[in-house]
Amino acid sequence: LQLHETCSISLCEKIMELLGQNKIDHHQRQVVILSQDSFYKVLTPEQKAKAQKGQFNFDHPDAFDNELVMQTLKLILQGKTVQIPVYDFVTHSRKDEFVIVYPADVVLFEGILMFYSQEIRDLFQMKLFVDTDPDTRLSRRVLRDISERGRELEQVLAQYITFVKPAFEEFCLPTKKYADVIIPRGADNLVAINLIVQHIQDILNGGLSKRHNGCVNGHSTPRQRRTSESSSRPH
Repeated sequence: LQLHETCSISLCEKIMELLGQNKIDHHQRQVVILSQDSFYKVLTPEQKAKAQKGQFNFDHPDAFDNELVMQTLKLILQGKTVQIPVYDFVTHSRKDEFVIVYPADVVLFEGILMFYSQEIRDLFQMKLFVDTDPDTRLSRRVLRDISERGRELEQVLAQYITFVKPAFEEFCLPTKKYADVIIPRGADNLVAINLIVQHIQDILNGGLSKRHNGCVNGHSTPRQRRTSESSSRPH
């Protein structure tokens, strides 16, 4: 499943909670969450200097390592265990550590630009776009960047006006047309969330596996795997 928006991560977490997957050991989970934010490119010294001043555009498609995203998704579709990079948003760099993701039946992949590349987009069985009010997106970003990433309010607002809002309108919003389902109000939309949860339950119970004959987007998989992305969550 593919998800889109700042609240997409909270929506994914709500789905995991309702499925009871958040209480299960990582080795045994049938549903896992991946984030596009884990796949930011390694910055050059010049780019890192810009990033530290709030002058690097993390909301541009080129900011993401799409080659690594493709490689990871293909391994997931093959039922392989994968290593996910850990990105440090304070230092703007990848850490020397990884998160291990074990084979699962359903993968929720959230990110602001997961629909942008057709090659990546075509790997997903269901694409969800979380449509959230602009004021809500901004307020969540401000709170997140100040509390979690140690940034000043002035820098957060300047970056939003200079990069985030224009990038959303140019690169993110136009991909809304690729969504199979559009979810207004994000994690607050319990009706939509319950429908998605029921759909995932159907997959986990084998109801959809038989209809898809063991294949996802042309890939034969050891375990019936689905992916879903939706996001509009800026850096």
